[in-house]
Amino acid sequence: MKVERKELKDVLVFIPKRFQDERGWFSETWKSSDLKDLGVNLDFVQDNHSYSADSGTLRGLHYQAPPFAQDKLVRCTRGSIFDVVVDARVGSPTYGHWLGVELDAKSGKQLLVPNGFLHGFATLEADCEVQYKVTAPYDAASDGAVRWDSLDIDWGLESAPVLSVKDETAPRFADWKSPFRYEGGQ
Repeated sequence: MKVERKELKDVLVFIPKRFQDERGWFSETWKSSDLKDLGVNLDFVQDNHSYSADSGTLRGLHYQAPPFAQDKLVRCTRGSIFDVVVDARVGSPTYGHWLGVELDAKSGKQLLVPNGFLHGFATLEADCEVQYKVTAPYDAASDGAVRWDSLDIDWGLESAPVLSVKDETAPRFADWKSPFRYEGGQ
């Protein structure tokens, strides 16, 4: 597995090796020993799968507050998305900075979103499926969102996004009180 380190500390892109033949390809998308060899020691406890029918669907920016904060390993298994992370750790030298990565079914790239980061994505085509592993189970009381357009993120959309009520009514980043604290790295 190849790894790309990004400018936001602890955010990584994994590119699993694909073994191809005349039938297609095979890939190990997650292997705990491979991640441990890279210094990533996470215990994933839940897998999530979302489907978005329309191009321009935007989901985010989401988080779960401690004690149910989640690290996520995200991949697009159908279509393509623009996946975004925002450093929400108060005291971090990159607090409020964002990073976007295109993920698609063809490349198999995966984005590691550390807890303490907001996460969202926009579909770049219709009929997208996104799957991700998380290190904490879903907890409704810890679930939260920050308004998607409050950080000058260039989502690459040509028109207004398709949003949920949760995402339309989320607080702006400047008005939101982060539950995350920077501890010099994770």
